[in-house]
Amino acid sequence: MVSYWTGPVLSTVIKAVLAPDQAGVIELILVDNGNSPAVAGELARWAETEPRLTVVNGHGNIGFARGCNIGAHRARGRYLLLLNPDCHLGPGAIPALLAEATALGDDWMSGCRVLNPDGSDQRGSRRALLTPCTALVEAFRLDRLAPRLFRPYRLNHHDDPLPEATTRVPAISGACMMLPAATFHAVGGMDEGYFLHVDDLDLCWRLHEMGIPIYYAPRVEAVHHAGSSRGNPVRIEWHKTRGFLRYFRLHFYKLHRLPLLALLSAGILARFGIKAIWSILHWPRNGQPGNHDARR
Repeated sequence: MVSYWTGPVLSTVIKAVLAPDQAGVIELILVDNGNSPAVAGELARWAETEPRLTVVNGHGNIGFARGCNIGAHRARGRYLLLLNPDCHLGPGAIPALLAEATALGDDWMSGCRVLNPDGSDQRGSRRALLTPCTALVEAFRLDRLAPRLFRPYRLNHHDDPLPEATTRVPAISGACMMLPAATFHAVGGMDEGYFLHVDDLDLCWRLHEMGIPIYYAPRVEAVHHAGSSRGNPVRIEWHKTRGFLRYFRLHFYKLHRLPLLALLSAGILARFGIKAIWSILHWPRNGQPGNHDARR
């Protein structure tokens, strides 16, 4: 778990992970990229009385991907769960997710049904692979203009009918991702070239290239409180923009695709400009950016 000014939900999420019904949890490694002195002190006191909680701090805000890698390299377990610090697991979610996934083979990654606080399915919990085509269809919602033509090329499939059983999907949400530690290290861990955002889609892409299946377990639930982390919204959008540009440059940079990539890059930069202007215009009068989801 990588935390950066997560807010009050952090303690609730930690308690849910360490609850008695989460059988099999031998440790929770929290990589503290930055929190208030009060929260940092609370975490330190908590770690003194809870032997399964390890807090790694003192390195500053090094980004989500690098934070995940630091935690993964310290982990002793056979399986890893990469969990957002504002993603609240349902009762027994960890053993249920593990039981669903381990029945499907040795190499895999699995995610659960990620919900909004209002109980609706969160966007991105079930996804296609991010490609120039799925990015354009999703950005401009072309599926609404021509459903039969573009619906199969949507990036997010959270509003599709819920499958009855664990199902193989191209990609899942980075809010909750479980996989064998050996698989994580074999794929090279998280790409530390991403500071924030898109790193989860990049991991799904690299697993896909290695032929490692990704699963979605609809009977296991977690609530993701997106928007709990405090951060400058313009900076967050810039990191997201850089993440998209890096992803397409790494995975789709070929000569015959240069015109499409140029158009896509221009659209990504234009999106950042619009988001930045909107954020500045709606900046709170006290000058503080308020709460924003610094991860998702």
